[in-house]
Amino acid sequence: MTQIKADYADLRALMARMTGDEKHAKAATSTLDVLWVLYDRVLRVTPDMAEDRDRFYLSKGHGPMAYYAVLAAKGFLDPAEFERFGAFRSALGHHPDRVLVPGVEISSGSLGHGLPLAVGTALALRARGILEPRIWVLLGDGELDEGSNHEAIAYAARAGLDRLHVVVIDNRSATQGWPGGLETRFLVEGWSTERVDGRDHSGLEAAFTASGSGRPRLVVAEVDEPGDNH
Repeated sequence: MTQIKADYADLRALMARMTGDEKHAKAATSTLDVLWVLYDRVLRVTPDMAEDRDRFYLSKGHGPMAYYAVLAAKGFLDPAEFERFGAFRSALGHHPDRVLVPGVEISSGSLGHGLPLAVGTALALRARGILEPRIWVLLGDGELDEGSNHEAIAYAARAGLDRLHVVVIDNRSATQGWPGGLETRFLVEGWSTERVDGRDHSGLEAAFTASGSGRPRLVVAEVDEPGDNH
């Protein structure tokens, strides 16, 4: 694998090398800053994928160009593959595939799957006595139209899943809103919640590393990215 040295300033150029899924370009760019802060400052994960690593689940799996760019910048992927993005037999599809893409924990793209899978992972790790890893899930606000997410939200705090962290990209795409903001849906179920500017790296880092006080943790990242309907 060809290793590269890349920083945040290089990500958009890396993304530009992946063509053919322009309809999801805004879905990709809406996640860029959150992904970078997580992988650069927060997640305990390296390409060797040690068992006690943190887990990151990209539930917002459509438009994965930002995800692939960040993985390449952190040594998981060879960016030479970007020229074949979405091509026949390319590992890099328009939705990430956990079997084909190094560093990808779940195959995603169908809405509403990431959080339920993360709840199951949190339970499984706890049952095995592996208590250090944190499980992170990135959702789009439109995914909260899916009932599977609401079952997971309701269950997580009651099960004491304090290693579970959710980041929701809120660009006002959900067809059903909640009075007081979407975080009220989590708060009423016993989650710790915070809302931040989704482009403010220092603010994101502070929110991601704040204590959940023994509860699952939600961070709502506000992003002005009109046109992304998920």
